Amino acid sequence: MSTTPRSIAGNSDLVLIVDDVPDNLALLHDALDESGYTVLVATSGEAALSRAVQAGPDIILLDAMMPGMDGFEVARRLKADPQTAQIPIVFMTGLTETEHLVAALEAGGVDYVTKPIKPMEVLARMNVHLQGARRARQHAQQAGQARNALDAFGYASFTVRLPEGRLIWQTVLARDLLQRYCGTAAPQTPPAVLEWLLRHVPDAQARQVEPPVLSIAQGARSLSLRLHQQTGDGDDATAGSGDWLIIMREVSDTSVIDAMCLSLKLTAREAEVLYWVVKGKTNRDIGEILGSSPATVKKHLERVYVKLGVETRTAAAGVATKRIRELQPQFEI
Repeated sequence: MSTTPRSIAGNSDLVLIVDDVPDNLALLHDALDESGYTVLVATSGEAALSRAVQAGPDIILLDAMMPGMDGFEVARRLKADPQTAQIPIVFMTGLTETEHLVAALEAGGVDYVTKPIKPMEVLARMNVHLQGARRARQHAQQAGQARNALDAFGYASFTVRLPEGRLIWQTVLARDLLQRYCGTAAPQTPPAVLEWLLRHVPDAQARQVEPPVLSIAQGARSLSLRLHQQTGDGDDATAGSGDWLIIMREVSDTSVIDAMCLSLKLTAREAEVLYWVVKGKTNRDIGEILGSSPATVKKHLERVYVKLGVETRTAAAGVATKRIRELQPQFEI
């Protein structure tokens, strides 16, 4: 019996298809969906960039020629962004001249397929590049195991000495987050963080109350910072002095969905569907967001009901909302 590429690949790969022609999207979407892949679609370069950052696909099938931002520019931007630079890109092109194929590879593509699209050829080529992507993810996971306990659970921490405002200690994850959100590096404390500390620490010392959480937004993601405790002896006679430990965590749609997936024992797609139910979206809305049909969304939701032991959409949303608040209380539902 023949083995399809997907049966070798497993069941966790997420594919983003980028094409402005509906027939091409439908052909590839159906073939990949039937092979067990999780599929997202985008019909423009701008939408592709947004989806890639938000969803972090394992591979991207990218049409070279699109109105507005073409595939070559999309690839260059993806490769310039650290969040998406490692995602393999397979170009889909009707242009077979050597200069166009070279341009696709120079823009960051790892491979290309020519139109008209042959789904089995696409599946076979995808599998080759997904194997490399899986190895890269495995190496990253192994490296991440060396981080401290807070980092392992997504909580980063650093210490600031007041009143001079110098960052004197940080975990690896804290260094990465502060660089990404604030563009700063130790010993500099980000100006927004220092202003927050100088404003609230004296009151925290005097009244023994925790200051409000500081949130630094970046697109669909945000960084949530909480003043944890004073770690140094400080100068009791001087308000706002001492060494202060700050705990922070990145909050995003993706992190919430991942947490729901693990804690409620759902598949990645089931967790995505349930997340958007919590957000008040209809099956049609969810289908458009995830690149699926309303009927497919309904099937995923029915399996969610069984796993959660509920019978209605409202009850499922209630269970999910409670769990999200337990796991990430700073996330706005």
